[in-house]
Amino acid sequence: MEIAVAVMVLTFLVFVALVVRTARSVKRRAERAGRELRHKVNRTVSEATLAARAVQPGVLGEVARTRKELRGALEGTRGVLRTGAADDPGLRESLALLDQLYGHARQLDGELGALVAGEPDRSVVAARLPALRERAERIVRSAGSLRSAALERAHRHDVDALDALHAQIEVEASALRHWAPAEERPGAVPGAVAEPEPGIEGGGKRPGAGERG
Repeated sequence: MEIAVAVMVLTFLVFVALVVRTARSVKRRAERAGRELRHKVNRTVSEATLAARAVQPGVLGEVARTRKELRGALEGTRGVLRTGAADDPGLRESLALLDQLYGHARQLDGELGALVAGEPDRSVVAARLPALRERAERIVRSAGSLRSAALERAHRHDVDALDALHAQIEVEASALRHWAPAEERPGAVPGAVAEPEPGIEGGGKRPGAGERG
């Protein structure tokens, strides 16, 4: 009786532990999904705000265009590298370099945003903008170099693969062109009919067949 009670208690405890673990896992997934959703919403609002400000004249429009160009260059490069890294492990190091470049870009983007939001004097913004703009151009150029190199590498890889496939096809096509029928092969007897293979349905002579009589 005591053994049965112990088994029931142990089973109950295991069940409770599984329920608690499942609840925690569901909660973590829900929190992660909520964070991702908030990030997407905030990003969408930020991009829309930048796009609206980028068409404005003056120093505010120039700041918005700088931030927009900075983000676009990095996002485009990341898309190219991630697509290529799936088939080319050599691009993973480039992704690591891009992550470092993202750190500098986030720092600069924050400075540009704080400058516009916290400095009411537009002349001060205009005075500080050239140095910030120069940093942005360096980041954009670096991202462009990574993107161009990755695209060139992918193109070269495709060309090499196509050349190898073309060579294989040429070898196979040559073999097919030089194929000869059985009558034309050396040692073949013209008009000869091949003997069927012995077996269940091979048409071979059955044991004892033709020996009656």
